[in-house]
Amino acid sequence: MKKFLVLYKAPASSFEQMKKATPEQQKAGMDGWMAWGKKATGSIVDMGAPLGKSLRVTKGGASPITNDLGGYSILQADSKEALAETLKGHPHFMMPDGFIEIVEMMPIPGM
Repeated sequence: MKKFLVLYKAPASSFEQMKKATPEQQKAGMDGWMAWGKKATGSIVDMGAPLGKSLRVTKGGASPITNDLGGYSILQADSKEALAETLKGHPHFMMPDGFIEIVEMMPIPGM
């Protein structure tokens, strides 16, 4: 099976809106993640975590940046398309304008 980096993304305004969720809304969101995790258990390599603010590092130095990343998971499947099926109904889609990107993790040649 191939491994994939799954990126949970949304506009900054959506993340701000989610920060204002009530405790009941937060619990409903976590319940959704737990239910999805049980359904997708065969695909999960690493459930991942939420992501914080970014710092861009270049040869000239480091500076904070804004991005649309909210979290990640590492999942496995035979293909990106098969994994996309597993992600149907994912709780991240409760986030306004939320979307998910699937990136194949390629093997390092010679290792």
